[in-house]
Amino acid sequence: MTPASPQPVLGVRHAIAIVVGIVIGAGIFKAPSLVAQMTGSPGWMFAAWALGGLASLAGALCYAELATTYPHAGGDYHFLWRAYGRRVSFLFARARFAVITTGSIALLAFVFGDYMTQLLPLGAWSESLYAAAAIVVLGWVNLRGMRSGALAQSWLTIVEVLGLLLAVVAGLYLLVQGAGATGAAVGADASGAAGAAPGWGMFGLAMVFVLLTYGGWNEAAYLGAELRDVSRNMLRVLVASIAIITALYLMVNAAYWYGLGIDGMAKSNAVAADLLRVSFGRTGEILVSAVVAVSALTSINATMIVGARSSFAVGNDWPALAGLGRWHATRGTPTNALLAQTLFALALVALGSNARGGFETMVEYTAPVFWTFFLLSTLALIVLRRRDPHAVRPFRVPLYPLLPLVFAAVCAYMLWSSLVYVRLGAIVGVAVLAAGVLAMLALEVHGARLRAAQAGRPG
Repeated sequence: MTPASPQPVLGVRHAIAIVVGIVIGAGIFKAPSLVAQMTGSPGWMFAAWALGGLASLAGALCYAELATTYPHAGGDYHFLWRAYGRRVSFLFARARFAVITTGSIALLAFVFGDYMTQLLPLGAWSESLYAAAAIVVLGWVNLRGMRSGALAQSWLTIVEVLGLLLAVVAGLYLLVQGAGATGAAVGADASGAAGAAPGWGMFGLAMVFVLLTYGGWNEAAYLGAELRDVSRNMLRVLVASIAIITALYLMVNAAYWYGLGIDGMAKSNAVAADLLRVSFGRTGEILVSAVVAVSALTSINATMIVGARSSFAVGNDWPALAGLGRWHATRGTPTNALLAQTLFALALVALGSNARGGFETMVEYTAPVFWTFFLLSTLALIVLRRRDPHAVRPFRVPLYPLLPLVFAAVCAYMLWSSLVYVRLGAIVGVAVLAAGVLAMLALEVHGARLRAAQAGRPG
């Protein structure tokens, strides 16, 4: 009997909801104040956010070719395996499981807990209880099956986007009201909109936070084996998702700027809450707390969906991890990989209950690892064009090889910027990769012994 495998059950609408849900998370409620600090003027601030959308579109076109040529539930893992071999792809999967995916789930769960505690506190351990509950409930939803997780994602994304539009409404409300202090701030901003150009290092650091907030659109590649008519629809999903996200980000930042001014944004620790407080008072604070909580849930759910797919792919390629490579035919999901991911994220919540970092700490921890493999995945397009020239490519990236090289340069610049910025986080990231090397060598030894034992058995 043929083992169960991923089936094309996702439509374009559900896939867009998953991608948009991954990308639009808690970052858009934190990063704008940091970007305002680093750019120093409205003109450069908006340029950074627009450039983030253009860079993401360039990367999406590269991924559209990879995902339509080699559709696979492993996404980046599969591209890296084909381009560089199983060792590089394993290191990516190890780093993804130990840092990028489960770390993001745990951090987002704490964000959910923090904001839910503002709405309904549960005592001294309120944040941790909410965080654990979010992971357990969403883990259960996704273990029920792909359709269940995708349906939940669609509704959560609708609520999340409506919440972001609430910030836009707040800005329009202030515009109509012509609030005195806000108008003065905007007038001052407008007079120096061009502003002095930030240094390359500072602008690069701003772009680290911008592109982190855009980050996640590449996760569409993990849906390649489950998207209906992938050769036609993958490009639609990626381009539509990035267009929606870019438009929302520009509108939300415009609302922040009008409501608070560039200086107010730079000084704010909770820019969305400050904007809605200016617009609607305490009611606005309550609304934005609910919006951020829903945004965190949306990103957790979407991250769970795509994160388990890379673990599933690893389980198919490494015999010692075969348990992760089992696909539940009825539910249409990698149940063991999902369960392992959920349990590991819960362990991170338990460990981080008394000593968890903030938004900047997560950037330090994940950015160097993320951009290293993003760079390798982009270059994989060029490698595979040369190594596999006769493969059927339903979509070919335009302006090849210029566009892939431009996006690779963006990735290299982001890697450099993140390494210049981070200190302890970079060390921890390197330590995780080093631990991955040791784990890989141990698995190779185990596999060699297993093959030797099987070869020695009588037929």
